Amino acid sequence: MSTGGLTLDRFLGGRIVAAQPSRGFRGGHDTVLLAAAVPAENGSVVLELGSGAGIASLCLAARVPGVRIIGIEIDPALVRLSNDNAARNNVAGRISFVTGDAEQFTSAERIDHVFFNPPFHPDSAHVSPVAARDRATRDSTDAVRTWTGTALSLVRDGGTVTAIVRADRIDEILDASRGYSAVVFPLSPRVGVVAKRAIVRIGKVKGEVSTAAGLVLHESDGRNTDAAEAVLRHGQPLNLAP
Repeated sequence: MSTGGLTLDRFLGGRIVAAQPSRGFRGGHDTVLLAAAVPAENGSVVLELGSGAGIASLCLAARVPGVRIIGIEIDPALVRLSNDNAARNNVAGRISFVTGDAEQFTSAERIDHVFFNPPFHPDSAHVSPVAARDRATRDSTDAVRTWTGTALSLVRDGGTVTAIVRADRIDEILDASRGYSAVVFPLSPRVGVVAKRAIVRIGKVKGEVSTAAGLVLHESDGRNTDAAEAVLRHGQPLNLAP
């Protein structure tokens, strides 16, 4: 459904109904998968960097009823929209979105988990004709490393930082979290096809890097696999165990 430059979209099989810009950066499968990978529990305080229209935070709130979420977004119009989405889904008491720069954000609050989908196009590459999408996807300041460093500075010891990144940027996020434990979870389009995306979860504890089996998203005929449907439609968490 589209109205006034916005579309009203459903996620998690209709459990979440949210407005987002009809053009620009939009929440989709990556957004839902990222939310499913955050190991939040009842009572957890979670921070999303670059929260956009709030889709990922809304999906996390739907899966973990007792979680409290703060979303940071640089675009004031998206902050207003995401707070409207929180109210639309009856979770405004547990989620708040505020205007701020993810690369400079600080907080005195104890944060259990941080998650984000960073800008992913190198500065010299693709330029979107849509200003909002261009700002959301251009990496003019080495955002993968910078956002990872910010997230690690904000999360408590023993907490986690979870991000979804292009496969060719995995080394950057691991380099920015060197010395901490991490799991790389590949997202493969089909069986036998090299993963183009991966979820990386960093534990703010000393440890090693491991690689999980990951998730195959589609069958050979293009349908979602049952494992993908369990997450995308039914709201199941992703198990990132290596």
